[in-house]
Amino acid sequence: MISELKKNIEQKMLKSVEALKTDLAKVRTGRAHTGLLDHVMVEYYGSMVPVNQVANITLIDARTIGVQTWEKPMLGKVERAIRDSDLGLNPANMGELLRVPMPALTEERRRDLTKVVRHEGETAKVAIRNLRRDGNQQLKDAVKDKAISEDDERRGEDEIQKLTDRYVAEIDKLLAQKEQELMQI
Repeated sequence: MISELKKNIEQKMLKSVEALKTDLAKVRTGRAHTGLLDHVMVEYYGSMVPVNQVANITLIDARTIGVQTWEKPMLGKVERAIRDSDLGLNPANMGELLRVPMPALTEERRRDLTKVVRHEGETAKVAIRNLRRDGNQQLKDAVKDKAISEDDERRGEDEIQKLTDRYVAEIDKLLAQKEQELMQI
């Protein structure tokens, strides 16, 4: 029972870390990357779909993203969707290709983005701690129901704490990498 509980909690903690990675990828640094446009939605035959489902997204150089739609009429819609997104990007229409240059970040904007990154990290840590609390509560309930002994409960709590420490350390490492990436000029 304890090993099953531990495995279940570990899977949920891993999902929390993966969600953090996804959120951090959306935070714009000075460098271009194709994942930046993943959450930009565009209307395609009456429904909203991500840009990467109607176009090829490539890197032209370190500071420029290229977007080539599969259907020519979609170019204007994709351009408008990128311009209207909260990313602050201004695409240039080159006929069959959209060039999306990444503007350089100001020092003030870098600091603001660092605060956003720290907030995302803290949210992920809270999720990990909540999973620890839920796991410990399940162990306490099992002791009350006499399904496990108090020694097993203690061992289970120690294992859950080790998992928690490991995933919190991983989150700290991800945050440090992202902050360093943000502060690079």
